[in-house]
Amino acid sequence: MGIGARIAANRQSSRRKVAVKEWGEDDKPLEIFAGVLTCHDVDRLQKKHPNFLSNMSVEAMVDLIILKAENDAGERLFTLEDKPVLMREPVLLVTRVAGEIFGSVLNVEDAEKN
Repeated sequence: MGIGARIAANRQSSRRKVAVKEWGEDDKPLEIFAGVLTCHDVDRLQKKHPNFLSNMSVEAMVDLIILKAENDAGERLFTLEDKPVLMREPVLLVTRVAGEIFGSVLNVEDAEKN
């Protein structure tokens, strides 16, 4: 196995799970799986939201959720068609979900340290 394949395999195995009771059904939370935020993801989000890392807007958080949220099989949970629905959700809920997907990198300085 080449180094590129090994790196990709490691990245895929480090997905995190976010349980969102507000979006679940039958008293079961919606389980959102999200891989690590990659350089490609940040580049894509920064093209639409120039201050993505330094001052994330609510719209940027919704776009992050749409981009990264997957089911346990790795299929995307949301599309751009879901954006109006997500934009009408409570800001604290969107912030919590996006924060859990985003992980521990809170600002550019933190990202540069790693």
